[in-house]
Amino acid sequence: MTTFYIEQFGCRATQADGAAIERQLRERGCTAAARTATADVVVLNTCTVTAAADAQARDAIRKIHAANPATRIIVTGCYAQRAPEEIAALPGVTFVVGNSHKPQIPLLLQSISAAPAFPERDDALPYHSPSILTGDIFATTDVLVAPVLGGEGNHTRPTLKIQDGCNSRCSFCVIPFVRGKSRSLPVATVLSEIRRLSESGFREIVLSGINLGTYGRDLTPRIEFLSLLRQILDETAVERLRISSIEPLDVTQDLIELFASNGRLAPHFHMPLQSASDGILAAMHRWYRAEHYSRRVELIRDLISHAAIGADVLTGFPGESDEDHAATLRFVEQRSFTYLHVFSYSSRPGTKAATFTNHVPGHIMKRRARELRALGERKSAEFRQSQIGRTLRVLTLHRSANDDAAGTPALSGNYLSVMIPQVLPHNQWLTVCAAHADGKHLLGLPQGVTEVAVLGA
Repeated sequence: MTTFYIEQFGCRATQADGAAIERQLRERGCTAAARTATADVVVLNTCTVTAAADAQARDAIRKIHAANPATRIIVTGCYAQRAPEEIAALPGVTFVVGNSHKPQIPLLLQSISAAPAFPERDDALPYHSPSILTGDIFATTDVLVAPVLGGEGNHTRPTLKIQDGCNSRCSFCVIPFVRGKSRSLPVATVLSEIRRLSESGFREIVLSGINLGTYGRDLTPRIEFLSLLRQILDETAVERLRISSIEPLDVTQDLIELFASNGRLAPHFHMPLQSASDGILAAMHRWYRAEHYSRRVELIRDLISHAAIGADVLTGFPGESDEDHAATLRFVEQRSFTYLHVFSYSSRPGTKAATFTNHVPGHIMKRRARELRALGERKSAEFRQSQIGRTLRVLTLHRSANDDAAGTPALSGNYLSVMIPQVLPHNQWLTVCAAHADGKHLLGLPQGVTEVAVLGA
């Protein structure tokens, strides 16, 4: 019986693909190994959003091969789709499988289990040439589906990918070229997966996608993301539904009003900003300007005063001046963001921005990133402080295996990390009073405990 280990890199969508691969392998009788060293086959599910992500994957391949040269390594994901030959040149790689061919990985494991082991590399012996399986990602029509059940509290809060690919062409982003056009999971499949998770005892489910707001525009008949949310609320028993990143222009007044009117929708909006300089947004090929974004923030605050509002900010885009950077700092400072995810620009082969010559020096980029992160941390602290004295409904999460602290982590609807000062089971609703801020957490004093749902029962 073939044993496998899946090593994940990158975003929620990549993790969701890995979960789908794991489901397929288990259904074919393969067994998950506890670590790479004990696996017959290691599947590396890669990211390529930055040069650092590429380097991380290469380093992992080298370490796995050095630790156990007999292990077969399959490299898949976005890096494998973008640069298969580059990966195939690394010792130890058996197959390079692009996103276009991910569904074939279970068949590859069958072929591997039937083949004799490769000898350890020796300069006197010929070395095997890895097989490369990549194709036209834009011809891909399927969405790999399986909920992500591990990491970031997701043993309690599974993430379900319902959309993949992107039809936009932001000048800095390689993702459309490695994930293809926007495509959606059929409504019936979405509802079925959510029902299955709810019936297994999961109380919060997170919906994710590469460009989530475009969900359903490729389906026949066409359906809008807003209509899908309404159908989920009407036809499933999910207790709390959270959405991941969504483009600002897809955050309409109707969407915000639905969130404001239904307590089963987590009041949490993560809208990529990237920059608040209109000139930089234009160069990025982003389809909004700072004022458009600002109106979304104001409308959310008007209708849901305590909602979480997070943003991605990209610093150091080619041509970004000190004035552009200052405009972004000023924009964030003057608005009620609750957290920021800050990224430094990384040139990606094949993108429009990779041809630009006016790159920002590395030391300036690092300084700007530090300033943005410091501002983001201050905005987060201010939001936590504003919640003190409020009553919050939180969901308890798994405690870390090596956590000796006498407390239980929990998450509020508006994405606040809350620490309960007692040891409690995970997946439990609590009503707490936010007593005070402790570092990056709020201390939550329970007012009552609901029944415990047993996951997987």
